[in-house]
Order: sequence, then structure tokens, then C-alpha cells
Amino acid sequence: MKSHLNITITGQVQGVSFRGATKAVADHLGVKGQISNEPDGSVYIEAEGDKVALEMFLDWCKEGPEHAQVNSVDAHEGELKNYRNFEVVKKGR
Repeated sequence: MKSHLNITITGQVQGVSFRGATKAVADHLGVKGQISNEPDGSVYIEAEGDKVALEMFLDWCKEGPEHAQVNSVDAHEGELKNYRNFEVVKKGR
């Protein structure tokens, strides 16, 4: 059964290829959703998949890519949106 998680990650998570690396991991695990940088320096993810895939995805998020320093990972269940893929959202500023 698919679940939906809203995840906020804080720390040194912008400018360290966090979004691209997260997309690669999500694609590998079959997790769908999106990731974006937030104005406060955090990264926000909406992730959908089966329970095992989401647990592995969250475990990876707690480490992040090589140059990231993750301080906290806050994940809450949310409403299923049935994403078709995992997308890096580039917000125009």
C-alpha cells in the first residue's frame, strides 16, 4: 500500500547537490514525488511509495549526499497525490 510523506530537512542541504542526489535515490527505490529548496535554507520533499521504500528513502535523507550536513529530518504522513515520477522543482526567485 502506498503512503505519502511530507519531509523537511534542515542543515547544510543547499548547494551540495542534495536535490539531484535525492532524485537519483528516489528513482532507484521507486519513490515518486518532488523536492525543492526552501527560502529558509531547508529542503522540502513530498515522497510517495510503499512502506519499505519510504523507510529506506528516509534513512538516506538522514545522511544525504557527500558534502551535506543534515541536522534534522521531520517527516509527517500526508494525503496521497499519486505522483507519476520524482521531480526536482526549481523555484524562480
